[in-house]
Amino acid sequence: MTTTATYTVTGMTCEHCVGAVREEVGRIAGVTDVSVDLSSGRVTVTSDGPLSTDDVRASVDEAGYELAS
Repeated sequence: MTTTATYTVTGMTCEHCVGAVREEVGRIAGVTDVSVDLSSGRVTVTSDGPLSTDDVRASVDEAGYELAS
């Protein structure tokens, strides 16, 4: 069952930021696609099943940014 979820990430200012977030979130088990919109800060994640928000938050933190509440 494919699941898509959208999150808001704060602190991204350039394409390097986008790449860092895409790479870290893409490492979460089950993630099949990560799309990042720099202007809105929206990160859309497609996965094989529901993801833990804590896992997404940890990946975004690892990239150096913050998941908005």
